[in-house]
This record gives sequence, structure tokens and C-alpha cells, in this order.
Amino acid sequence: MIPNDAVLTNTLLYLDGVEVSFDGFRALRGLSLTLGAGEMCAIIGPNGAGKTTMMDVITGKTRPDKGDVLFQGSIDLTRLDEADIAQLGIGRKFQKPTVFESQTVEDNILLALKGGREVFANLFWSRSAAARAKIDEVLDTIRLDHVRTRLAGSLSHGQKQWLEIGMLLAQDPKLLLVDEPAAGMTDAETAQTAVLLKRIAKDHSVVVVEHDMVFVRDLDVRVTCLHEGAVLASGTLDQVSANERVVEVYLGR
Repeated sequence: MIPNDAVLTNTLLYLDGVEVSFDGFRALRGLSLTLGAGEMCAIIGPNGAGKTTMMDVITGKTRPDKGDVLFQGSIDLTRLDEADIAQLGIGRKFQKPTVFESQTVEDNILLALKGGREVFANLFWSRSAAARAKIDEVLDTIRLDHVRTRLAGSLSHGQKQWLEIGMLLAQDPKLLLVDEPAAGMTDAETAQTAVLLKRIAKDHSVVVVEHDMVFVRDLDVRVTCLHEGAVLASGTLDQVSANERVVEVYLGR
């Protein structure tokens, strides 16, 4: 059932009654959630809770069996393929960073810029002032300006994660889906990543899937716990952490 306009006034992403089955296994069981424009939220839950499938549905990798998946109020994401959804401004960062390791940090951002494929079709193309300004802006945001000329392959794990987030930002997304950004990071890198995402959330909507509860607390955002393909609890981290079922199926493990 498509919601009325009042419900969607400030809603960037709207999922309602989403169901997905794989060979009889119900990965999502009536999943419903919303994300406001300019909002960041954290998604937690045990393995198999449906977190990855949820992101697959939003990005067009998986088509749901039932339910509504709307973007910007009226765009039905279930009717679009992955490329069309990316063009709408939905960017996804997977858990393992994938950067061009033989290229410099700034060239990674350049390659990610909108129009990058057309740009590199011309080997004699020189960087426009607008492209240089955008690269500088992104590198400043992700705090990697001081290593801009280094090869991406020489970066630490945390820096590669930040670079990939920067590559998403270079595409001017409206919504970022970020999968376990703190995985494998040092404590210092984890803290810096929380600061980075909070900075990004000032101008973008962000969904963060994460297992590190210290990191989630640093984000200080609405938390939703999934279990068996549906929302188990939602609220502040303290509220969700106090939920007996959340403790039983996830936090108590």
C-alpha cells in the first residue's frame, strides 16, 4: 500500500512490508523502516537478520517478493535496476574496501567523479577547475589531503575505508549505505570514522550497518535492530539495548 503524501514529506527512503525469500528461506519478513532526508541511522542485528538483504533490495541487487521500496517519496526502487538506482544518488560501500591500489589517492577520487568514464575516454583530458575543486573538497572531508599523492595500496586499512567513502562522496549521492565501516580498524581509526560519518551526515542521508556497539554509540543516532528479517526494536542505543528480546537474540551473545 503506497503511503499518503503527508507520510513522505520528509522521508527519503521508505520500506514497508518488504518480503524476500531464497529457496524457501525468508530473508526479509515484512520489513518496514523509514529514513528522513538528512538523517543517519544505524542498523544492528545478528548474522542472518536480513541486514545485507535489506541493502541489496535498496540498491536493486535483489527484487523483493512483496512490499514497497520508495525513494524521495515517489520513486519505486523495485522497478529499477542497479545502475538506474546508482544514478538516482544511492551509493553503497561494502565491508571490504575496494580502491584502485595502483593509483594515487587523488586519482581514485578523480576516477569516481560523475562523468569519470567520459572523462577518461579522452587521454588528453586535463582536470577542470570544477573537478579539482571537488577532489579538494572530498579529500578535506575524509581527511586524506596530506596523502593525496600516495598510492592507495600503501594506505592503512582505515585510510582505505575512508578513501572508498570519499569515492562515494565524489558521486554526489543523496543516500549512502555503509556496511561495517569500523571492521578491522584500530580504536583510533574507529573513533575517526565516527567523526567522519557524522560530518558527512550534515549534508547526506546515511545508513550504517555495524556490529561494534562502541562505534554505534559514538554515532549517536537512531538505532534499529533487525532479527529474522524484521524490525525487532528501534530507538536510541540505550532504549534498544534495554530491550529484553534484543539482549536475548543479539547483545547477550
